[in-house]
Amino acid sequence: MPDNGTYQRLINLLDSTATGYKLIDHEPEGTTETVSALRGHPVSEAAKCLVLIVKIDRRVTRYVLAVVPGDRRVDLNAIRTLFAARYVGFCDAATAERLAHAVPGTVLPFTFDPELELIADPDVTAQPCLYFNAARLDRSLAISGADYAGLAQPRIERIASPMSD
Repeated sequence: MPDNGTYQRLINLLDSTATGYKLIDHEPEGTTETVSALRGHPVSEAAKCLVLIVKIDRRVTRYVLAVVPGDRRVDLNAIRTLFAARYVGFCDAATAERLAHAVPGTVLPFTFDPELELIADPDVTAQPCLYFNAARLDRSLAISGADYAGLAQPRIERIASPMSD
């Protein structure tokens, strides 16, 4: 079921800032490779969004929304180094859904929760056209990487590595 609240919040943000975007309706799909084919673009132009848990020490835990190109993976060691953390891993589904206000496969490359820090790889913001599911499995959005960076204000860091590693 789509999270219409998160979807509407995104559309309101784009409309209120007069940001150009394109909506793309497609069969319900949350896998980056498959939905990229449905949308008709290279996987490298998709924004893959993953919620991570970052344990700085025994008492301090932070959450990160990592955004990397669809044909790459999140480099957990790079995240660990950025935070001087003792542990970095993928968040459990319930926590990720609570923080991202979206179900897995529909997580936006935006954060609407102060607990969730947004970090994007520079190859994401450099895309002339960036695609992602719009908090729904059946609708995606296309926006320029520059407009995305301007609106979302992510921390820009090299956090992607090749899939083959």
